[in-house]
Amino acid sequence: MISVLQPRECKVTKKPQNTYGFYLRVEKDTAGHLIRNVAKNSPAEKAGLKDGDRVLRVNGVFVDKQEHAQVVEIVKNSGNSVVLLVLDDASYQKAEKEGLNLEELGQKVSTRQQQEQQSPPSMVNGATTAVPQPRLHYLVKEEKGYGFSLKTTEGQKGVFIVELSSQGAAAKAGVQNNDRLIEINGKNVENDTHEEVVEKVKKSENHVMFLLSNEETDHYYKSQKMVLSKESASLTLLPLKPRLIEIQTGENGYGFYLRMEQNTGDHVIKDVDADSPAATAGLKDNDILVAVNGELVRGLDHESVVGKIKQSEAKTALLVVDKETDAMYKLAQISPFSYYYKAQDPTPAKMEERVELHTEQNVNHKPRICKMVKGPSGFGFSLNMIKNKPGLFINEVKNHGPADTAGVENNDFLVEVNSVNVMNESYDKVVQRIQDSGDRLTLLVCNKDAYEYFQDQNIPITASMADPVYDTSEPPAYTENHSSEPERNSFEPRERASSSSSSQSAASTRADSDNSDDTKL
Repeated sequence: MISVLQPRECKVTKKPQNTYGFYLRVEKDTAGHLIRNVAKNSPAEKAGLKDGDRVLRVNGVFVDKQEHAQVVEIVKNSGNSVVLLVLDDASYQKAEKEGLNLEELGQKVSTRQQQEQQSPPSMVNGATTAVPQPRLHYLVKEEKGYGFSLKTTEGQKGVFIVELSSQGAAAKAGVQNNDRLIEINGKNVENDTHEEVVEKVKKSENHVMFLLSNEETDHYYKSQKMVLSKESASLTLLPLKPRLIEIQTGENGYGFYLRMEQNTGDHVIKDVDADSPAATAGLKDNDILVAVNGELVRGLDHESVVGKIKQSEAKTALLVVDKETDAMYKLAQISPFSYYYKAQDPTPAKMEERVELHTEQNVNHKPRICKMVKGPSGFGFSLNMIKNKPGLFINEVKNHGPADTAGVENNDFLVEVNSVNVMNESYDKVVQRIQDSGDRLTLLVCNKDAYEYFQDQNIPITASMADPVYDTSEPPAYTENHSSEPERNSFEPRERASSSSSSQSAASTRADSDNSDDTKL
């Protein structure tokens, strides 16, 4: 009986901001998830979907018995392309009447997707497809575990996801059968053994972040000599998103306190006034501030962040995350700003637009974190810039000096000083930051090739991209004090509050006993 039933696989690809051109419904007294109202000339019609079709699988996951809301969510999380295995109305009713196993019915269907993976993406529905990307998936363990198995195959690199439970945690997170594991919780596992990968998943306890690639993506990246990494990943399947809050100032300001937590460096929203502009815009107590008006605030001191908010005068745009979202992005070792940044231009570059970039050598470009302790002659490097050109670069790195020992190299471009991005700061301001560092200094740097690569691809350079820290462990037994440098004190909250009191008309500041600073905005 099974042989007469012909499920069809339809790969539907839409343009960003557009729809697929069909409705997915459940109807009273009618079994299955139904395709309805297929629009003429829509991606759905061009892919072969027909009114009354029943959806058996979405991206390889059997969904016929799942709740409708779950199926809708899987389709939504597929981004701009989704693969649907469907059965026409008459065949579905026949299968139901004869009690056939619909899950088995779809398992042996040869897929167009597998055929397409033999060549780079070109045309789907008459249009150029988006460049394939690795994907980040956040899995939350359920009572029966994560709902998948791991497999290694002789002659194939890596560990693969198999035996995906249709209603398990992995399937709900958008994981697909035969996905290959690239990273677990931000760490590359491509060269790990099967046992090492299993152990890392177990150690993740109840939450785990996977960076995954499928055969199509592997083929494409290999053909273009590109390296798979989270920096190029699609974030659309992550369940938790940062929130962009746009606030108009009121008579009494925005109506919240901003606190810098000294133990984490986070800038946290506190005491949002009821009915204030902040509350009306959706700002919540304990939200963590990621960016102000498109500028990252991680690593900035309290006064600098307050200053950025006050610069906006009539209104400000705050990118924030709640604690759960913050924890998820930290697990992936990426900034929530990455999601916001990619959302501004959700269309991956097309093949012809990126062909020049794909001629790059097979190099995994990464910045480097370099920690150093000042020596008798300083940190052992000079800072330079070229007039009318962006970027500061390092030269005259002294052999065996603190900078050299920490991994700094001549012609490195400077990205951060003590976790503060300085790429758009003036030369004098950056020099002052370094001088104000005292005896310890942390730099984020990258070589010229990496710098130009990130600039060309418009990828923000962050410390999360770097390998483990170069560190010159112990400080020297001596400490230099130059009369031209101010004495460095550990500023107490009381002193910070006092230093802010001269601008009470713009903001009020309070000091708590828990080593944190609060400013009313």
